[in-house]
Amino acid sequence: MKRQFYSLGRASIFLALLLTFSQCKKSAVTENAPASAKISKTFVNDAAPGPGGGVLMQAFYWNTPNTSSWWQNVNSKIAAWDAAGISAIWLPPATKGQSGGSSMGYDPYDYFDFGTYNQMGSVTTRFGNLTDLNTLISNAHSHNIQVYADMVLNHCSGGNLEANPYTGTNTYTNFTPLSGMFNRSYSDFHPNNIHASDEGSFGGFPDLCHAQANVSNWIYNASYSMSRYYKNTMHYDGWRFDYVLGYGAWVVQNYVNSVGGFAVGEDWDGNAANLQNWVNATGGTSSAFDFACFYAMHSAFDSNDLTHLNDDMLLKRNGAKAVTFVANHDTDIIGNKYSAYAYIMTHEGYPCVFYSDYEQWLDKGRMNNLIWIHRTLAGGTTTNLYSASDQYIDRRNGYGAAPGVIVYFNGTGYWQQQWVTSNWANQQIKEYTGASGWVQTVAADGRVLIQAPPNSYSIWSVTGY
Repeated sequence: MKRQFYSLGRASIFLALLLTFSQCKKSAVTENAPASAKISKTFVNDAAPGPGGGVLMQAFYWNTPNTSSWWQNVNSKIAAWDAAGISAIWLPPATKGQSGGSSMGYDPYDYFDFGTYNQMGSVTTRFGNLTDLNTLISNAHSHNIQVYADMVLNHCSGGNLEANPYTGTNTYTNFTPLSGMFNRSYSDFHPNNIHASDEGSFGGFPDLCHAQANVSNWIYNASYSMSRYYKNTMHYDGWRFDYVLGYGAWVVQNYVNSVGGFAVGEDWDGNAANLQNWVNATGGTSSAFDFACFYAMHSAFDSNDLTHLNDDMLLKRNGAKAVTFVANHDTDIIGNKYSAYAYIMTHEGYPCVFYSDYEQWLDKGRMNNLIWIHRTLAGGTTTNLYSASDQYIDRRNGYGAAPGVIVYFNGTGYWQQQWVTSNWANQQIKEYTGASGWVQTVAADGRVLIQAPPNSYSIWSVTGY
């Protein structure tokens, strides 16, 4: 969618003396708590999702530089992203928009011009040319990284004026792209002979009518459709559908059914029930970005009330269909990003990392640690162990090769500690971010004392990883 303006020393703990402490009772502040230390991990050069699942990289931001090839820039990062554990990348809309070489791709004109034809004032797109894009996709695949295309199917831009009998005016609905593919005219947009409108239009752009045969054929129905071209010729592996509030979920369902691949829709709605309803309406063919989680994290981490992490989220309703995120090219409102990334990397869902966060603004080593934790340790269902405005503790219960984790968020300005019940009776656990040097022995009943640093988080699991 277009940008809106809108080990340090080990501390010995005498469990026998403390087992009578209530799990939910706040314990005293830890005195002389260990200072933070970074844990160095050797990351495996294999982007295939680990037992905890994959991690998606949004490989662009708004107004990426157009003075050189963005495709070449992304391509140069593939090996490092692979080593860090990125398993898929989401690219921006790759075809020619009305704004030509300055277009971010959300004003689509020629859906088959990947930087080949001299139209709309340029040959290349903002991101480069077809050769550079093909090289990027091939390199990603050689590193076992999938590539997702950004599909803008609600509207078009850049058509010529023509007389429109359905409006009684002249409209910019005459599209004759130089690729010679997917010509459009007034009957392919709203209003037309089928209906006056669909679920929504955007910004006054000509609004595609997906009920028209010419439109559905070129998008997914016919052998020459863009779905087949993008899959079989361009070799995209999946799809990010822009502004799905503007057209029926059946369009996404038909598209995905035509060629398969992973799919996620931008249903910009903070209501988790509505997000689940949209996923259901696609016949379960698509995931959705978890805006409910996004807004809950903003309230929890930036408004000093961690109980908002109890709010309804798509990841809690249907984690297999939730793509979680901290920021994207349209919205970037969360201030405490490290805690937010710690949340999405330790909970259900498919976490998406924003390029600017990873490459420009946050500590890459710290981010890589969270990605490793997600892929290696975080699996299974979630159980809340402690919930208060200033402290919040969740347990991932483990699944298969992933042993699970306990993640502890501390919203106070000093060290905190809590007794919690784990799934790891009679085992040793440690903290995997370097925030604490404690190595604890879990009691026979699963109980163990853990700690978290001020205004931050700690993540605990069994030793040996």
